[in-house]
Amino acid sequence: MQDILVLYYSQNGAVKQLAQIIAHGIESVPGAQARIRTVPKVAPATQTAAPPVPEAGAPYVELDDLEQCIGLALGSPTRFGNMAAPMKYFWDSTAGLWMKGALAGKPAALFTSTASMHGGQETTLVSMMMPLLHHGMVLLGIPYTEPELTTTGGGGTPYGASHVAGAADDQPISEEERKLAFALGKRLAQTALKLAA
Repeated sequence: MQDILVLYYSQNGAVKQLAQIIAHGIESVPGAQARIRTVPKVAPATQTAAPPVPEAGAPYVELDDLEQCIGLALGSPTRFGNMAAPMKYFWDSTAGLWMKGALAGKPAALFTSTASMHGGQETTLVSMMMPLLHHGMVLLGIPYTEPELTTTGGGGTPYGASHVAGAADDQPISEEERKLAFALGKRLAQTALKLAA
């Protein structure tokens, strides 16, 4: 079995749910398995940061997770049209991997969740692309051969999977959003296995 890293940050749970759906898509492909990881919250000097080991849920990512996996699904909620600070903080620590080209040629896919329909889904996905491009990763989106991409009334973009959670973060993941996230995970696994071979 080949591992594909599903790395996410989630504050209210929507991105975590997308991560789990993408992981199911990955594991629908024979020979692939999802390795789910998260990043800790960051805090100003006047506040206490997250404990070194999460109390529950996915373990915190380590640089070895990136190096050992054959592909990456990366997810973050939207913060003013950008990835959340904890995810950006993590990527700022990956210079050692960049210097040795450890991620070059590996495929990657992206996912996000926003409060509103026009809350910066696509710019957030693009902001997550930047460090991956610098690492030499091969970016995958969702092709228009997925019919839900043209019928969704919520999230789902050619840049990656997405979800509109609502201002109160109370909107469940729609059937279209779910199918697109699953399809993205499946496509990532298929591509990663081909490239790894």
